[in-house]
Amino acid sequence: QVRLVESGGGLVQPGGSLRLSCVASGISSRVFIMGWYRQAPGKQRELVAAITSDSNTNYAESVKGRFTISRDNVKNTVYLQMNSLKPEDTAVYLCRARRPLGDDYWGQGTQVSVSS
Repeated sequence: QVRLVESGGGLVQPGGSLRLSCVASGISSRVFIMGWYRQAPGKQRELVAAITSDSNTNYAESVKGRFTISRDNVKNTVYLQMNSLKPEDTAVYLCRARRPLGDDYWGQGTQVSVSS
């Protein structure tokens, strides 16, 4: 079946960087809108960044200028480059693949912790 597997999370100091990866299987991710969401304890899941099949992007205001979403359709992989990380970026980051009138899939998430 469809699987979205995230990796690249970890513990980083404020100001540091991480790159998250989401590898899709069971689908051709190039035909999906791909997104990164995050969920912190006690908070609702929120959109961090999304990228369409024609590479249009959308970012949460809180991460603009710091995060970059990209996709490699050959590798069926979506990335989130995170720079200048802040403690408030701490959350579980989840990958999503969706189509407006079709399927909607989620990965299990990868933990990002920003702390000194």
